[in-house]
Amino acid sequence: METMNDSAAASPSGGELLVRCLIEQRVDLAFCVPGESYLDALDALFEQRGRLRLIVCRHEAAAANMAEAYGKLTGKPGVCFVTRGPGATHASIAVHTAHEDETPLVLFVGQVARGHMGRGAFQEVDYRAMFGGMAKWVAEVDDPARLPEIVARAFQVAAGGRPGPVVLALPEDVLEARTPAPVAPSRAWSRLGIEPTAAALAQVHGELARARKPLLVVGGGGWSAQASEALADFARTLRLPVVAEFRCQDYLDNRHDSYAGDLGLSTNPALAARVRDSDLLLVLGGRLSEALTGGYRLVDVPRPRQRMIHVHADVDELGRVYQADVLVPATPEAFLRAALAARQPSLAADPSWQDWTRAARSDYLRFLAPTREGGTVDMAQVVATLDQELAPDAIVTNGAGNYTTWLHRHYRYKHFRGQLAPLNGAMGYGLPAAIAAKIHEPRRQVVCLAGDGCFLMNVQELETAVRYNAAIVVVVVANGSYGTIRAHQERRFPGRVYATDIGNPDFVALARSFGLSAERVTRHEDFAPALRRALDAGVPSLIELPTEIEHLSAQSRLSAVRDRALAAARLHSSQPQVPGTPA
Repeated sequence: METMNDSAAASPSGGELLVRCLIEQRVDLAFCVPGESYLDALDALFEQRGRLRLIVCRHEAAAANMAEAYGKLTGKPGVCFVTRGPGATHASIAVHTAHEDETPLVLFVGQVARGHMGRGAFQEVDYRAMFGGMAKWVAEVDDPARLPEIVARAFQVAAGGRPGPVVLALPEDVLEARTPAPVAPSRAWSRLGIEPTAAALAQVHGELARARKPLLVVGGGGWSAQASEALADFARTLRLPVVAEFRCQDYLDNRHDSYAGDLGLSTNPALAARVRDSDLLLVLGGRLSEALTGGYRLVDVPRPRQRMIHVHADVDELGRVYQADVLVPATPEAFLRAALAARQPSLAADPSWQDWTRAARSDYLRFLAPTREGGTVDMAQVVATLDQELAPDAIVTNGAGNYTTWLHRHYRYKHFRGQLAPLNGAMGYGLPAAIAAKIHEPRRQVVCLAGDGCFLMNVQELETAVRYNAAIVVVVVANGSYGTIRAHQERRFPGRVYATDIGNPDFVALARSFGLSAERVTRHEDFAPALRRALDAGVPSLIELPTEIEHLSAQSRLSAVRDRALAAARLHSSQPQVPGTPA
């Protein structure tokens, strides 16, 4: 007589088949906020809890951010489950982050039953319309028997070419229904290396042979520890200066003699000048977006003044913005290995740009060195302490805000995937990213640096950290302001402060109420021992750093920003107006 378990194995429910597919795709960690729309999947996950660990979060934005951070950290598609309607809209921030940051992510969203669609059912959303502009692929499963096909495609699409997010909607009756016949297993996704052609490599080496002031600019998705090693070999052999795109600083050990700094929202002025003066930009994996180029002023659109080689895994990205002189479809590691193997011996023996590379490195080292900025908590000294005290393989996470400028400037990333930060400038990212990193890499030190505005956007996940004993250290920089917006406000409307001041709780008391170890540091001289205590605590910990809004960022003082804006306004008002033109 057939038992219930035998029957289920022969004709699994959609939920059971879905979880089987995840295991076939080598998923061992997923994140969620539970919802009634995918209860059958949750029940199947319960059955497989020994093989697939499910991290339950307090908010869908945080759960999806954790999955995105996992994808960024590992190169494997992060997996997140959320319920329909509000759950999906909360999670959309991570879909945008994964799109901008080129991170593999698969978001599973509960959906109303198939028979109720199109009627405005409770929490019904058209996910193709909602996510179509952000995701690489959006699909709705209409037949449980097709789950192996669709799930396998989702993982391959997320990880292939230019990595990114995929959204799969799961109607609840599809998860409940049983398949009438056995369904063949799916093949696991694979990482594809796109090799450059010999003709393209010859063009690359021809451009390098003519160059006197080249810059190798690295960024984008699809990188791995092996690609980082290949980059170090390539840069060492050719003695090229290497520049990281925004929040890709961990692609090359910042102690490497070729590392020359990063392009971002607070670029070293000397590096910006070097980009302008360069005669060849070798852009590997990245896109040189508006934020990296000062509104496209460093590199002209569509034809740069500099010669340009653009290497990217997605052929649709090549020529999209910049009409480069050489276009190379290739993944970063494949390009670096092939280019090194095919190099011209003369380039490695005596490259003409050695002095240029040394000067670029010297510019970076001068910009790196912390200066005394004043205030009882000097953030340059705080970040210098992090740089000195943390292990080389530590993971540092952050969200968005002016507080990040100190981190980008004064911290040296020494290990691939030691930096987890959103290229799209999403606030609230740092805390969930740190929790995901610590759960996946429990032996590595994980520190989240967060502004007060950024931190409070996902503060509820402190409970998640405590529940899973993710012994992260959270450093909260509290100046009572949305500092980045305040900076822009003072530049545009000096002295007219509105909507940028915020109030704060007692962060130490708040953290302790969740079960964290916590303390407040009011002098930067006391930060190092507090950090050591937090790292040694063995439980999630928080350090609050009260700071002054006057110290706005690593490059700006509030009063100086306001004074410059007022002076510019006075100068403008004193200029005689030409008749017929607006004042």
